[in-house]
Amino acid sequence: MAIAKTLIPEFEHEMAGLRRVIERLPTDRFDYRPHPKSFTLGDLANHLASIPGWTVSTLTLTELDLGLPETQARQPKPSSTVEGLLHTLDAGVEGALAALAKAPDADLQVVWTLKNQGETLLAMPRIAVYRSFVMNHLIHHRAQLAGYLRMLDVPVPALYGPSADEA
Repeated sequence: MAIAKTLIPEFEHEMAGLRRVIERLPTDRFDYRPHPKSFTLGDLANHLASIPGWTVSTLTLTELDLGLPETQARQPKPSSTVEGLLHTLDAGVEGALAALAKAPDADLQVVWTLKNQGETLLAMPRIAVYRSFVMNHLIHHRAQLAGYLRMLDVPVPALYGPSADEA
């Protein structure tokens, strides 16, 4: 079995947890931020909803320049609704699953480069980019968002076992 296919069950599990967190977001509190240096709830949720889609560019391109107008134009438009966030999430998950399903092992070793206006920010094998800048990044921010839910007294979904709100 291809390595990328072995990553699919974990990906699906993490996306299901992300969906449960997003479904609970109070849209009337999208301007909430726990600290002046923190993302607003809406900005953090929009960022999170877009991360699964990064899998496609990671597995199909060899570099991405964030400073290019065409790269910026392809970014999902921010949403102020849970439905819009879920639409962005679902589209990203669908594309990611398709990319993972057909990625051969050799492609995971290809170096992928992230740039900003031509300046290299990082260059790593695709599998390292997927694990760190897609999955670990997503899990980190999902935990932040679950913390926002707690501070807003919104029940936190179970993710890796029960939460204080769900068995």
